[in-house]
Amino acid sequence: MAESDNIVVETAEKIFADLADPQTVNNDKKDSWRAPLWQALSEAGLPLAWVPDDLGGSGASLADGFALLNAAGRFAVAVPLAETMLAGWLLAQAKIASPEGEMTVLPASPRDRITLDADGALSGRARGVPFAKAAKHFAVLAHGKNGVSIALVDAAKGRIESGLNVGYDHSDIVTLDKVQPVTIKGAPDGFDQTTMMLMGGVARSLQIAGALEAMLDISVRYSNERVAFEKKISKFQAVQHNLARLAGESAAALAAATSAADAIANATSFDDEVYLEAASAKIRCAEAAEKGGAIAHQVHGAIGFTNEHILHRYSLRALAWRDDFGSESHWAVELGKLVANRGADELWPLVASR
Repeated sequence: MAESDNIVVETAEKIFADLADPQTVNNDKKDSWRAPLWQALSEAGLPLAWVPDDLGGSGASLADGFALLNAAGRFAVAVPLAETMLAGWLLAQAKIASPEGEMTVLPASPRDRITLDADGALSGRARGVPFAKAAKHFAVLAHGKNGVSIALVDAAKGRIESGLNVGYDHSDIVTLDKVQPVTIKGAPDGFDQTTMMLMGGVARSLQIAGALEAMLDISVRYSNERVAFEKKISKFQAVQHNLARLAGESAAALAAATSAADAIANATSFDDEVYLEAASAKIRCAEAAEKGGAIAHQVHGAIGFTNEHILHRYSLRALAWRDDFGSESHWAVELGKLVANRGADELWPLVASR
């Protein structure tokens, strides 16, 4: 498993380094980097990493995909890689083959719902859908009178209202009005919208953890280069203290995210243990994104706020990822409900076993 993980991550990192260098991307005002990057990722089979071979994908393990998402966060990759991976994973739950090209998932918030009508048409409104404008297809989780279904939908059949998140990536509103899907099948027993939100939340947690790792590296490097009062600012105790705090936030986020990813990769279902891990990871990583981003910008001073500097590519995306698939506030409330309903004594063995 470790060897396979290394191959996937090494392949991804080479592509990112060659075609998605943050400084190069930051200076490219025409976005000419996007098409070559997506082509390279597609040729390597990375967007459909979680789709089995017989459904048109690469057949990589969950652990492989999670490691890939963490690497993508370290490069602040601004293409729908995570979204296409999640869409492919969702479709695979219903044994639906994944098409080529960019995809995203509907809904992307626990508050929104898509309904399945009696005639098989899909209707509903989904807000904050990442990269909906760039997607060729949607993977949709829909609720009908007979339960939960999973559908593949042609994105051209939906109405898309363009929007941007704080990282300046597309976060759109998608409306489906009696749209007939390309394919639709029933979801597996026990699979529901919460399951999809937990999976998406862990994906975002890993991306946030990767972004924080990069912010720490950038901040340490800058502090060793910037000179003030005739000495490097890394020699000042206040700066050292801030860097130590940033390292702590980065380590906490990585530990929480990788623990949740490990729980999902080794579980047979999204049980209470997975719920605890995934919800806790999203809460902790979202908090770390806020605190860590603030510290990194403080270390950089005024230059960190300029468009020319790459720091904002990481800090703003980490902040944007906090809200996708449920904010930390949402999961904190839901986690509190779980503890209240089940009792701390019943849930503690699950936590202690980790």
